[in-house]
Amino acid sequence: MDTQQGLAYGIDLPEVPGWLNKGDNAWQMTAATLIGIQSMPGLVILYGSIVKKKWAVNSAFMAFYAFAATYIVWVLVGYRMAFGERLLPCWGKAGLSIDRRYLIGRANMPETGTLGRHKNEPFYPMASLVHFEFMYAAITLILLAGSILGRVNIKAWMAIVPLWLVFSYTVGAFSLWGGGFLFQWGVIDYSGGYVIHVSSGTAGFVAAYWIGPRLKCDRDRFSPNNILLMLAGAGLLWMGWSGFNGGATYAAGIISPIAIINTNISAASSLLVWTCLDVFFFGKPSVIGAVQGMITGLVCITPGAGLVQGWAAIIIGICGGCVPWFTMMILHKKSSLLQKVDDTLAVFHTHTVAGVLGGLLTGLFAEPVLCDIILPVKGSKGLFYGGGVLQLVKQLVGALFVIIWNIFATTLILFFVKNFIPLRMADEQLLIGDDAAHGEEAYALWGDGEKYDATRQATMHPEETLQATAVTAARGVTIQL
Repeated sequence: MDTQQGLAYGIDLPEVPGWLNKGDNAWQMTAATLIGIQSMPGLVILYGSIVKKKWAVNSAFMAFYAFAATYIVWVLVGYRMAFGERLLPCWGKAGLSIDRRYLIGRANMPETGTLGRHKNEPFYPMASLVHFEFMYAAITLILLAGSILGRVNIKAWMAIVPLWLVFSYTVGAFSLWGGGFLFQWGVIDYSGGYVIHVSSGTAGFVAAYWIGPRLKCDRDRFSPNNILLMLAGAGLLWMGWSGFNGGATYAAGIISPIAIINTNISAASSLLVWTCLDVFFFGKPSVIGAVQGMITGLVCITPGAGLVQGWAAIIIGICGGCVPWFTMMILHKKSSLLQKVDDTLAVFHTHTVAGVLGGLLTGLFAEPVLCDIILPVKGSKGLFYGGGVLQLVKQLVGALFVIIWNIFATTLILFFVKNFIPLRMADEQLLIGDDAAHGEEAYALWGDGEKYDATRQATMHPEETLQATAVTAARGVTIQL
């Protein structure tokens, strides 16, 4: 029923512009919701369950806070800095994205000049695009948090989130997606292999270096507090990736289902390869390892999910299971630098390594017909299809730019925050965990008025026993050891 028909029946229907495609608009909002579910509750659950029980609340809340803080900064300045008019070759002009006139107009990307190339003008309003792109930004911050769980000062994290979004994420997004110099040159990043995963993995590694390691007792023994719940969070992450890669075409067209199929092919292949490697080298399959393999497969396919054929997605998944497994299980143990940096959830391996690998493999397997359908630079194709080494060079340069910028920007941000807020919690607080950071705990294993049961807690590390003594004594609880 159109507006005139609605008025004839006395119904006041909203205006539907001629350019609005309700199917595209509905898919874009659905895809955004799927990405949002990856973060809220996906990574909130995953983080809260994959860490020690004393860090469950803090780890989950870091993701929870980052999601909220990112949204406010995004609509106030972030979106226009990432996708607005050009200010610098790598940065857009800051501006509001909450004005009614801006949000109800037809979406267009990028807003900056494209050297005569055709702009992408989806058939839905800017509001849908602003909301969708926010979901990418939010999950990037949450992935970064995975490197510094278990010791970062929550107050410092509250300051880092908006600063990193403005001075790091928006630069990568504009450069590769928003009409910046890498976009113009033809570097391929279909859905954020570089903008999201390489940036979060690199920034997380740098942050872990400057903040310092967890306590020795936490590094030596940091087992998940709930593996079943961890699998639930991982499952939400996997299923939400259909929106992550399926929504990157900005339309419910023929590329979206191809991207979704390739995403699942790669994730499944990588998970199986990682699990087989664990069995071959360690004698048994690791559930945590399977989750890591799933993630690396998802990350590895992301730069080219809608641009490669299914057989290439299998190869990408196999590589995504092998290479990060090798860097994490073999190279990490032999490298003094990697050993020195305490990357809590190995985000460097699962995101930086897998993201760069996926970008290079995209430069190898990008299929020309698929590329011409959605890429701004026509004639793009991988080396396998006769594209020569130039596309591989472009992919390498794009990865190096994102890595170098994140090393520089993250270091400056942390040094700035350090002048006002300690980056790391005090050691006595680290012994306690959630109760020291928030005054709250995830699990009431024992509480006020209850006696300490030595038989139930017999496997505690000596430093953890001291922690329990300190906490319960402060509450006036009787402890019997």
